[in-house]
Amino acid sequence: MHIAVFSQHHTNPDCPATSRHYALLARMACTHRITLITTDTWQHLRLTEAFPWLPRGVEARTAAVRYENKMGVGGRLWSFGQYAAYAIREGLRIDKPDVVWGISTPLTAAWAAAQVARLRRVPWVFEVQDLWPAFPIAMGAVPNQWAQRRLYHLEARLYQSARQIVTLSPDMTRYVEQVGQTTGSFSPEKVTTILNGTDLELADRATDEVVAALRQENDLVGCRVILYAGTFGRANAIPTLLAAAEQLATRLPDVRWLFMGHGYDEKLIQAAAQRCAAIRLVPPQPRHAVFGWFRLADISVVSFLGLPILDANSPAKFYDSLAVGTPVIVTNSGWTRDLVEKHGCGWYVPADDAVALAEKIMTVLGQPAQIVAAGAIGQQLAKQLFDREQLSEAMLRVLETAAQHRY
Repeated sequence: MHIAVFSQHHTNPDCPATSRHYALLARMACTHRITLITTDTWQHLRLTEAFPWLPRGVEARTAAVRYENKMGVGGRLWSFGQYAAYAIREGLRIDKPDVVWGISTPLTAAWAAAQVARLRRVPWVFEVQDLWPAFPIAMGAVPNQWAQRRLYHLEARLYQSARQIVTLSPDMTRYVEQVGQTTGSFSPEKVTTILNGTDLELADRATDEVVAALRQENDLVGCRVILYAGTFGRANAIPTLLAAAEQLATRLPDVRWLFMGHGYDEKLIQAAAQRCAAIRLVPPQPRHAVFGWFRLADISVVSFLGLPILDANSPAKFYDSLAVGTPVIVTNSGWTRDLVEKHGCGWYVPADDAVALAEKIMTVLGQPAQIVAAGAIGQQLAKQLFDREQLSEAMLRVLETAAQHRY
């Protein structure tokens, strides 16, 4: 089977980003032909060269399209448009695929996949990584109501035209199903949840020796560590985390808060680190190295603003932390809260409440046996439910099912 994959943001384990599709494509390329249509944005951001840029057996058509998180709306739209135009052109040039796999974000990448599928008269699968346009609208990025309506209309049309829809969390699935019910354009049977997941082979690299070296090199011997790893975006409630960190600094002097990554609020973290010795800013790390930092931590925090649309998120850092046995505090009042409370692999704190977060961390750190038990449960869950090796098989079944239907 020939699978054409449309993904604007391809990454590999050398990048400071999750590499979900690298793992999935590596497995699929063992038995199927894969053509990836992408950009070179992340290739220039590799921090190491420990892994091939493309999984073995994957063919690529790569556009030179610039994209940065700090871009404004205009710059992002230009980048998205450039990739969509390139993707359609290349999608019409490659050998005819049996199925097209369109990955958002951005929504324009999925739109390009849909156009190629229509013109080549083949079925396509829509993978929804973030709920666009609901997320940018909730964040105030699309204030014009006419533009909002057009984007929602585009979203519904893409759902309708896709043979199958894949989401990354149960809450995303419920959202998409609700769109289908409201518009009457597709049935719930069309939607499948395949979690974001994690790379257990990379997690196994976080050995005792690696953790001991990180402690020694970063002056963390004898310290208890709270870790936030990921994007410092406006949706991630970084000011709340900093406020909680500064509150704890006067009460638990042996605690260190590590903020690992980059993004919009990086300057806030730099300023906080200058005035509070308990706060540290750690440079972005390659994907294959982040697991050592997660295992180093006593607790990790996965935080978002208190917006209902963000409850559906499926952040990689959530899975990565559990994979190495580090329990997680979440601030989403959605499926991640349900999971950590049901299984006892973490804790929930209401979003945007720095006092409650500081109090919860104090309580948890006072119960080291509970931390160990919660971590062990999370690690077992990761093996059972979050292994990308297994998730790739689920994704492949969806693609094979879609390919069996004529356009």
